Amino acid sequence: MRWTAVGSLTRMYVPVFNAIDDDDARALVRAVGSAELVTVGPDGFPVATLLPVLWDEDRLVAHMARGNGQWRGIEPGSPALAIVAGDQAYVSPSWYASKAEHGRVVPTWNYSAVHLTGRVTVHDDPRWVRDAVTRLTDAHEAHRSQPWRVTDAPEVFVTKQLRAVVGVELVVERVEGKAKLSQNRSAADRAGVVAGLRGEAAAGARAVAEAMRTD
Repeated sequence: MRWTAVGSLTRMYVPVFNAIDDDDARALVRAVGSAELVTVGPDGFPVATLLPVLWDEDRLVAHMARGNGQWRGIEPGSPALAIVAGDQAYVSPSWYASKAEHGRVVPTWNYSAVHLTGRVTVHDDPRWVRDAVTRLTDAHEAHRSQPWRVTDAPEVFVTKQLRAVVGVELVVERVEGKAKLSQNRSAADRAGVVAGLRGEAAAGARAVAEAMRTD
């Protein structure tokens, strides 16, 4: 690996019981399929854009609209952070079994996330951009019974569309993954949280409950 192991020299706050390994980090990035790319603009302030991404070996591949000014402020090899956010949900203290025992409970927020830190480069070469767009499309269409392919559209149309984007490549140097799923609570408290989340209307809450159940 070219990157620092998860849990070592981290900048994301990751208690030991919340850390996820490289395989789980890759699985989360693959499932979410997008990331907030954070870079520093010419004025010294951070800039972010949500982009579809593909994590291949030590590289995160994406593309950005040419009209988005963020890419123009990216010098080759600039430091960048890609934030991949999984399902998340509010956890009510009323769901804890320990509330009835001693009452010393507070609300919290359960979530899963992966931070990919490294050096970013913008690609404006038509071949590179076409390859990136094709690979991203194939990855996101792979599960469909009749996947759409870039070559399904007229070549003239595709060429025109590709001129409207630039490629983005992040060489990953550090991976930090976290799954905050009430691992520090008792089995009874966790069961209460799962039951409570399943009763919520938000889809994200039910997804977090499922992740806790299978954790």
